[in-house]
Amino acid sequence: MQLCIALDLPTAEENLALARSIAEYDVWLKVGFRTYIRDGKAFLQTLKSINPNFRIFLDLKLYDIPNTMADAAEEIAALGVDMFNIHASAGEAAMRTVMERLARLKERPLVLAVTALTSFDNESFRRIYGEDIETKAIAFAKMSYENGLDGTVCSVHESAAIKAATDETFLTLTPGIRPFGEDAGDQKRVATLEAAAAEKVDFPVVGRPVYKDPDPAAKVAKILETMAALRA
Repeated sequence: MQLCIALDLPTAEENLALARSIAEYDVWLKVGFRTYIRDGKAFLQTLKSINPNFRIFLDLKLYDIPNTMADAAEEIAALGVDMFNIHASAGEAAMRTVMERLARLKERPLVLAVTALTSFDNESFRRIYGEDIETKAIAFAKMSYENGLDGTVCSVHESAAIKAATDETFLTLTPGIRPFGEDAGDQKRVATLEAAAAEKVDFPVVGRPVYKDPDPAAKVAKILETMAALRA
């Protein structure tokens, strides 16, 4: 597993302070809608200046017609980020078009497909997609795998089933990680690090439990130690 820290604080200054506080750790950093819309490319460059080994996951969840998504994917790749995501429900044509466009590049970021947002419970998901979360998440994952994406964004609870339906190397990134059983907040499907390890998660994403801790660096150290023990 590779730890990903969500930079979800209200201001650029707070997010950069968090990044500086954990600069000794070569972790992934998740940059989402609010942060990127407000702070843009310069913010990404500042993160890399804090620690060049930080890897950046740009969490914009692209969803549009195929060519528009491919245009956006090409611009995202030019930013120098290491990973970004699209919505699986954009469909196979969108997936193929994005991956074909990125294949022209000498280097490209990893591309993940969002299966089911972790804010959904099964009832609310069924009202939109007409199927249970796990059934549809696996179908979305298989579609993503067959169309050349690198992995999916899913909850911990679907990770192992997705790998079984695709390939062990097909990546899973899981928001809603509460490392030591912290409060779920607005997430419906949360899990501990132990559950993430058991479900073969590649990228556990931790937000509030780190940035709300009085000592974020100590919390990250504890998380990394726990992850190392789980791998042993």
